Order: sequence, then structure tokens, then C-alpha cells
Amino acid sequence: MSLAGRDFSKSTNRDLELQLNKVINERMHGLCFSPYLEHQGPGDQISEKQIREKIELIKPYTKWIRIFSCSDGNEAIAEIAHENGLKTMVGAWIGKDFAKNEMEIENLISIAQKGFVDIAAVGNEVMLREEQSEEAMLDYINRVKKEIPEIPVGYVDAYYEFCDRPSITDACDVILANCYPFWEGCSLEHSLPYMKDMYHRAKTAAKGKKVIISETGWPNIGTKFHGAVPSRENAMKYFINSFKWAEEEDIEIFYFSAFDEAWKIEDEGDVGAYWGLWDKSGSMKYPVESIIKSV
Repeated sequence: MSLAGRDFSKSTNRDLELQLNKVINERMHGLCFSPYLEHQGPGDQISEKQIREKIELIKPYTKWIRIFSCSDGNEAIAEIAHENGLKTMVGAWIGKDFAKNEMEIENLISIAQKGFVDIAAVGNEVMLREEQSEEAMLDYINRVKKEIPEIPVGYVDAYYEFCDRPSITDACDVILANCYPFWEGCSLEHSLPYMKDMYHRAKTAAKGKKVIISETGWPNIGTKFHGAVPSRENAMKYFINSFKWAEEEDIEIFYFSAFDEAWKIEDEGDVGAYWGLWDKSGSMKYPVESIIKSV
């Protein structure tokens, strides 16, 4: 029986566990993937061994992964993902450091030309962080489009940035919108219609171009943010509602994230470390095998 159209906000924990396991076992569309170990964060060198170990954990449960960077070892992820039957959205991280940006762009183009990129993402929330000008981002996007014309090229940012910056929206082949009801203080009970509104605002700005939700998620531990409350139950409800709505509307979602990332506490407070479907040790938070076997 299709679960599309149901709202799981009032389901019991047992029902939630069963439905979440059903979604995961049917393979979700995509996961945001960073292979950092507990003591690592952006700027640390990533080993091929840790990439392969973490890809091995998630590959039965997703069709795509989203990669955030093309340096510090992250440039190896796309090829390993393809080896394991996964499609890739590969990002060049763009910040204030022009030399690092150049390395990211060159590596993204190189990885794509080798055949390991299915969607290229030039920058992530650069406008939101105000780390480059709109003109600079347009130059980066257009440069990548020229070098890999056969691959869809987009830019990732908060959904409303595509409404506010039509020149960037127009330059993209595909619109990659981050949609977080949690970070706008929305309660779990209202989060699904809120996300639908976010998506449709980006879709209106896209003017017929494909819109992919490049990030969305809900933390299971941490301090509440206005009306948004982290909890295991709320995280399960949000996950199920998101993917059942996506199934109903044929929307592609990359869930944030595959793994908990301790380094995010510095920027986001205690809640930042608990967005993963797997914890920092690589254990699934929601026990897929045990639940399925008991049904």
C-alpha cells in the first residue's frame, strides 16, 4: 500500500520505526555525505579507507550521494561512489579563499570529465554566508558549464535565495534548494506544509527548470530552536513525511545527512552534531534489520 499523502506527525513510535525502515529499505533518493571521523572537519585530509568504509554502510539504502567539496581527499569520493553503484551530485566548495576556490573548481571539472559526476554543484550557500559576490558566483557557474556542457550544473543555496537572485537562478541548469523548516523555527506539526511552501517558492523562481531539494533534515538531539524541537521521534516523523511527500509529488530529496558530524557544534550549537541517520560511530540510529525481521 502506498503511504503517499499520509501525515505521520501523530503516529506512535512503533509505527514510525516500521515506516521509517520501509522508506530506508526501499532506498531513498539521496543522502548528503561527508566521511569525516569524529575528530575531523572541513580542512582535514580525508583518507580513501574512511570513504570506502562509510560508502559501504550507506550504499544499500540510497541511490545518490551529495558531496560538498573537491579537495582534501574529498575529490576521491565520486569515483568510489560510482564503483559502488551510486550516482553523485558533486560540489565545489566556494568560500573567501580564491586560491582554494580555484582548486575546487578545477577538481570538479576534472572529476566530471572523467565521468564521475551526474550533477555538478558550484558552491553551497555562498550568498547566504556572503562570502562571494553574485558576479563572482556567476563567473564560477558559467565557467563550469562551459567545461562540462553535457552535465547539469547548478548552485546550492537556501530556497529563498533563488527568488532574490534571478541572475543566478537563470544561470543554473538545475535549481538546488536547501529547505529547513527546523532552522526557521517551525514546529514539527507544521513542518511538512512549511517545506512544501519552501519548495514551491523555489519552483516558481525556477520558471520551469527542475528543482531538487539539496538538503533537508531534522536533528534528533539538542536545544530547541524557537518552535522546532529536536528529538528522536520528531526526526523520524520528519524523515517519513519528507520522503512520502517526495514519493507523491515525484520530488528528488537529498536528506541531511548520512552521518552525525561533531565539528558542526562550533557553528550551530549542540544541535549541529545530530542530523545523521547514522551516529558518529557509524551505527544506524533507527535499527533497520531488527525492526524488519520482527514484522
